[in-house]
Amino acid sequence: MPRKKSIKLYTHYHKDGTVWAKGGMAGETMEGYWEWFRKDGTKMRSGYFNGGKQVGTWITYDKKGRIVKTTEMQVK
Repeated sequence: MPRKKSIKLYTHYHKDGTVWAKGGMAGETMEGYWEWFRKDGTKMRSGYFNGGKQVGTWITYDKKGRIVKTTEMQVK
């Protein structure tokens, strides 16, 4: 039976200390839900990783938080 991945929350910061990105890491691999932010704190993009690969629906937001683009990632 495969072992379940141990996922830890990871946060990456802009040089000015504001949050740039946050999401799950399984060792050195991006895993689960991730979000990216502008320096003003507004969300820029969000989506899911599985084994370090983008999967499912990814969303891009404008500076007011409105959805401007959705992309369906194809698993290869």
